[in-house]
Amino acid sequence: MDAGLYIVGTPIGHLGDMTARGIATLKEASLVIAEDTRTTRNLLNHFEIKTHCISCHKFNEVQRCDEIIERIRRGEAVAMVTDSGMPCISDPGARVVEACRAAGVLITSAPGPTAVTTALALSGFGGHGFLFAGFLPRKPGARRKTLEQCAALPVPAIFYESPYRLLKLLEEIEAVMGAERRVFVARELTKKFEELLSGTPAEIRQRFGERTVKGECVVIIDSAE
Repeated sequence: MDAGLYIVGTPIGHLGDMTARGIATLKEASLVIAEDTRTTRNLLNHFEIKTHCISCHKFNEVQRCDEIIERIRRGEAVAMVTDSGMPCISDPGARVVEACRAAGVLITSAPGPTAVTTALALSGFGGHGFLFAGFLPRKPGARRKTLEQCAALPVPAIFYESPYRLLKLLEEIEAVMGAERRVFVARELTKKFEELLSGTPAEIRQRFGERTVKGECVVIIDSAE
């Protein structure tokens, strides 16, 4: 296996979605760098992968860069994963990639699923492009400004949202974009309790009723056209 940085996609929920190439890459690498070693160790154990694993998250990513580049220059293959999906997509990793590119070392990938494209395919809103904006700001003013900027987009806008703020977000979408704007919510994608809801903001809020929303959520706002 050539020395370099290997960006490896991991399942967004169902372990059966792990690719054969991803498994082989993690097995053959000299080192795995992970957002959370506890989560990644569960994945490695499931596939009987013994590769050494260290943390690389938003709090130590910059400090890890020199070590990673030095290992690659010594001839090692370093595999980078996050807790789920593809690294660098609303997850740590971009600074490592940037540093490795500046250092002139090999960067490649063993791609896997992402919640963004999975939810978009399930929504039926796609087919002509989309805007992915990651997590919305927490401050009310910044959240509203972001939604206002998305209101007239000719393509769907996709966000990740905490289950604790989902119902509030639906209210904000209705206030900014109107009661008839179509919205799609994907919760717990590929997992046992996956839930897919499509309708107006009010209709989706009604579907949740009084129950507590749990699990990771992807919210897609249909285009203005």
